[in-house]
Amino acid sequence: MKNKRNNKTNVLMLLFMAFLAMQVKAQSVDVVINENGTERLEVIDLPVSMTYPLDSLLVDWKLRTFVVDMPEDCSTTTENPTFLDSVYIDRLSRIPSIMEMPYNSIVRRFIDVYTGRLRNQVAFMISANNFYIPIFEEALDAYDLPLELKYLPIIESALNPSAVSRVGASGLWQFMINTGKIYGLESNSLVDDRRDPIKATWAAARYLKDLYGIYKDWNLVIAAYNCGPGNVNKAIRRAGGTTDYWAIYNNLPRETRGYVPAFIAANYVMNYYCDHNICPLETNMPGDTDTIQINRRVHFEQIAAVAGVEMEQLKSLNPQYKRDIIPGDIKPYTLRMPQANISQFIDQQDSVYAYKAKELFTQRRTVEVKDTPRRAAAAPAGRTLVNHKIRSGDNLGAIAAKYKVRVSDIMAWNNMRNNKIIAGKTLKIYVK
Repeated sequence: MKNKRNNKTNVLMLLFMAFLAMQVKAQSVDVVINENGTERLEVIDLPVSMTYPLDSLLVDWKLRTFVVDMPEDCSTTTENPTFLDSVYIDRLSRIPSIMEMPYNSIVRRFIDVYTGRLRNQVAFMISANNFYIPIFEEALDAYDLPLELKYLPIIESALNPSAVSRVGASGLWQFMINTGKIYGLESNSLVDDRRDPIKATWAAARYLKDLYGIYKDWNLVIAAYNCGPGNVNKAIRRAGGTTDYWAIYNNLPRETRGYVPAFIAANYVMNYYCDHNICPLETNMPGDTDTIQINRRVHFEQIAAVAGVEMEQLKSLNPQYKRDIIPGDIKPYTLRMPQANISQFIDQQDSVYAYKAKELFTQRRTVEVKDTPRRAAAAPAGRTLVNHKIRSGDNLGAIAAKYKVRVSDIMAWNNMRNNKIIAGKTLKIYVK
């Protein structure tokens, strides 16, 4: 049975790889825009997440380990049934949502992309949802936000917790570094909370709540989430002040024009994938995990070696630590581990922190630098040493004039860095 499952998994991976070439090319879609009674063809950029190849989504240990196979009674086929517009309209209207999800030719085009050339990617994301939906729903519910927003990370990152956009947005919710800091997400060389699924989700919920307070329209909210409130405000001004997403559509950046239709399509496909012969992969949910506070600097390699946790598992459970280092010596940080390993970590803390510490942490806290004295000038030939005792009121210029030498000579002979002298000290002076 195990060999059979492995063979099926290998076949599935080959199917995934076969779709990579098509997905890489899927950078835009052609849509027909009806404007002032005329039709025109427009090319709309796909949201970046819709262009991610599937192998980039399979790098996470958790997904590789627990998304295991297709169900025995189901298989994702290449046949994608098409339906009348009235069917799509009816299905969208039956999604339990307070957000407006209208249907038009652009929405239909994005539904076709998800249920067509990206159908195997959808099968993967439906399964990946099992890991993240409870986190998303808890935060959205706490802020009294529409639960259908749980599908926003599908558009943002294709549920890839390590996703980084070409402009530097990071994590499941694709926070820019400055916006993340506004909402309490720490970002530095060692820690990036934008990659933490839990912290980033709660920050995203607060951000969405604030955006709704500005626009009072969910389509404008998710457009602003994608391209920033500044771009949405400019589009509203150019459209004469109207605050309807579809009225300002042509004034938005190209990628954002596809963002709201893609979000509506994602909600559709996550509710009606079976009608398009798409089946989720089977998922074995991981065992219980828990967190502990770390108050000392520690490397994942130390934890893995002594507490018996796989390195890849640690990275997957703690994606916010960019260099596999928890800087607990700066302030307390949270470490998530399998519950079965936490007791072992606590019992052997000293051994954890001592393991290869000098090898893993080479940064020195203090460094002694010896002050290299200036080389005293050699006594000139034909001169005799005179020791001049400095008196109150003396200065180098007067002393130099008295002995008919240069001030620079006196400084060199006495290894001086400046012309300050102290009464009671002695100067070496070489006279003819």
